[in-house]
Amino acid sequence: MQIQNGPMAKGQEANFDKLAERDITAPLKAGARGKLFGWIAGSIIAVLIAVAIYLAGFAIFASHVAGLKTPSNPPKADAIIVLTGGQARLGAATALLTSGRGERLLISGVHPSTHKPALQRATGVQSEIFACCIDIDHAALDTIGNAVESSKWLTEKGFSSAIVVTNNYHIPRSMLELSRRAEGKQLVPYPVVFSDLANGGWLANPDALRVLFTEYGKYVMALIRGR
Repeated sequence: MQIQNGPMAKGQEANFDKLAERDITAPLKAGARGKLFGWIAGSIIAVLIAVAIYLAGFAIFASHVAGLKTPSNPPKADAIIVLTGGQARLGAATALLTSGRGERLLISGVHPSTHKPALQRATGVQSEIFACCIDIDHAALDTIGNAVESSKWLTEKGFSSAIVVTNNYHIPRSMLELSRRAEGKQLVPYPVVFSDLANGGWLANPDALRVLFTEYGKYVMALIRGR
């Protein structure tokens, strides 16, 4: 048998180059695919963990809010602050004022077109009490604004404590924002409760579930903003 020692044929050289290239790059490509799949799997796991933590936090938040009760005998304070958003809040706040739980009441976040006579008629409070002991804030547009304007009012009036009136689901975020801006002031939460959602009752109430989930998202954003 004769062995050719001459130059490699062009076809054989091309086949050898392809084989060499395939042998060298195949492990690299497999490694790159492995890293990609690992990154995707890690990302999916991280997202699932984040979602699980978020939902667990929501369950804790909802259970806490659902367990809040309107105090039957709240302690006295220098002042009362009500964050507008419903007739029940106003009624609770004015009842606290007329019962002597605070010296003065601030209604925060009132629409610019609404003034004292209209509020006085809506609450049924005597005009003398409204004239002497109730202030209206038209500047606040949201919970942060409520906190800013309420803090200013407390400082201007020289008050060191206040009862904060709002709906039970709104209490955590309201107290968080107020405590940031009214440092050194004693703030007493006064949740207004529409329905008993304790013991997991909120799970069977679609409207309550929607409100709680929305408010929880706002509360989380408030925590993040604070950091």
